[in-house]
Amino acid sequence: MAAGKGRLAVLREEPRAFEIREYPVPEPEPGAVLARVTMAGVCGSDLHAWRGELKSDAPWGAAQGSGTAQGHEMVGVVERLGDGVTADSSGNPLREGDRVCHMIFAPCFHCPSCTRSTYSLCPNLRGLFRHPDEWPHFSGTFADYYYVPPRHFIYRIPDSLPDQIVASVNCAMAATMDALKGVGQLQGATVVILGMGGLGLSSAAIAKDMGAYQVIAVDRIAERLALATEFGADYTIRVADFPAPAERIDRVRELTELNAGADLVVEVAGVADLVPEGVAMLRDGGTLLEIGNVVPGQTIQFDPSTIRRRKKLIGSAGYDPSTIPMVLKFLERTRNRYPFEKLCSHVFSLDQIDQAFEAADWQGGGTDVIRAYLRP
Repeated sequence: MAAGKGRLAVLREEPRAFEIREYPVPEPEPGAVLARVTMAGVCGSDLHAWRGELKSDAPWGAAQGSGTAQGHEMVGVVERLGDGVTADSSGNPLREGDRVCHMIFAPCFHCPSCTRSTYSLCPNLRGLFRHPDEWPHFSGTFADYYYVPPRHFIYRIPDSLPDQIVASVNCAMAATMDALKGVGQLQGATVVILGMGGLGLSSAAIAKDMGAYQVIAVDRIAERLALATEFGADYTIRVADFPAPAERIDRVRELTELNAGADLVVEVAGVADLVPEGVAMLRDGGTLLEIGNVVPGQTIQFDPSTIRRRKKLIGSAGYDPSTIPMVLKFLERTRNRYPFEKLCSHVFSLDQIDQAFEAADWQGGGTDVIRAYLRP
């Protein structure tokens, strides 16, 4: 073991509570990397786990439930390299002191999906979370250190990108880019985004960069809608101004050419009732992209005849590892176009993790937090 101990946040049995524990800092095995965490993001799925909404039989549910190390969004600095590690997953030289980010889940590498390099479709996909008492202890990013296991995907971060921009690259931004890339051509399209948190703001900027003609942002929080315009949104719709779904649907149609509706609706709020609402906002032949609803067991009333006019519903979760360097290049290229540093609206110390989650919980009434981050 390397000398010293490090702190790690563990979700307690009761919801909405963390415990900070200390564990010995591990020496990396051959092929592994030990990173010192410099900033970690509080993601929507972290909030679901904190609220106790992830069931043990849900994908990653058992891994992200109580008693486990928490956190997956991260930027860190290489503390130690295991034997044999000389480069990142893109082939760039990797040294101690370099800043890195990692892929948040682990594929099995031997199923039909993995052998086709479609790692995000791996049926054996698992999160990297473990019980903290198991070596190497540091399997969550709400910690002083993070252990990247052998053969895992890890990428060096360009020096030009500060921590507050890249801390969410390996989740919110990568998942968004992978999903939009999977939809196809967006040149000249009208895109509606339901929910303007980290995923929604990233969606707006990426959609604009992919050639979207018109981006319409929908949210209940005025501060997020104001920021949406800086991320490429041409129009904003505040829920309080259009409280009924029919009013929001009509407003979207008013803003689109010939009142036809949107080419693409992106659902990133994680509200199940927005699925039929989003379908109604689509033009004939349009596509609803579902990213936000990660909690299983939700049910809604849905009329399947509403998609007969060749409307499409596409789900997306995770991303292929090659998306991470794609996002890093996008951020470098658009560094002066979109204020991604503003996603980092609130920063807390690791010891303030409970306060960070309370502040980030928009369901609890918080309104001014775009995204909360932890700095060990």
